[in-house]
Amino acid sequence: MPAISSKKPYRVGRSQTGLGLFATKPIKKGAKIVRYFGPLLDSRKKKDDAVENKYLFELNGRWTIDGSVRENIARYINHACKPNAESDVRPRKRKVVIRAIKNISPGEEINYDYGTDYFKAYLKPIGCKCDACEKKRKKKRAEAQAERLRLKAKAEKKALRKAEKQAAKVEKKLKHELNGAKANGVKLNGKHFNGHGGKVAAGQMIVVKSGVSARPKGKPRRESRASA
Repeated sequence: MPAISSKKPYRVGRSQTGLGLFATKPIKKGAKIVRYFGPLLDSRKKKDDAVENKYLFELNGRWTIDGSVRENIARYINHACKPNAESDVRPRKRKVVIRAIKNISPGEEINYDYGTDYFKAYLKPIGCKCDACEKKRKKKRAEAQAERLRLKAKAEKKALRKAEKQAAKVEKKLKHELNGAKANGVKLNGKHFNGHGGKVAAGQMIVVKSGVSARPKGKPRRESRASA
């Protein structure tokens, strides 16, 4: 890691995307932070045009800065969809300076928008990890979780209503069977019921379904015989 003067308002540190550049002092909006530095590549030369790395900063159709050298501290500045800095490109001077577009507090990571081409080529395939995109993903995850919980609660409520409806049907059926049993004189809880719901006394005539009267209990009646 290259040495950075203590007079500079930034330091290289660990960020959520690897290494990043962080403010060590308050940086005012519009202030120059650091220059994007590196050898110039001429696209007209095959050797220069063949160079490929993710630190190439194109100035115009001909000139490009190769920012992969260790002396280029600006290469540690990460991309952000909602940045606090921007690249001030000066093609004629073949120079790029990173400037603050917001007041940046000590400890805050410095970032700028890398542009559409870089985003599509390098960031979109793996997913942008800047704070703005992370917040969007977190919000979507929270919304998806809330939707799953809502659907689960809805299903549980539906199942409860179905169970209550089924229980009501069973209760109604049991009551119907109980009323029918009482009407037919069925023995319930050790007691006999006649058609009127009263208890049958010993020796009392019982009317059965066939319509035949049964003889009450007691001694058999003897028939009188005529004298011969």
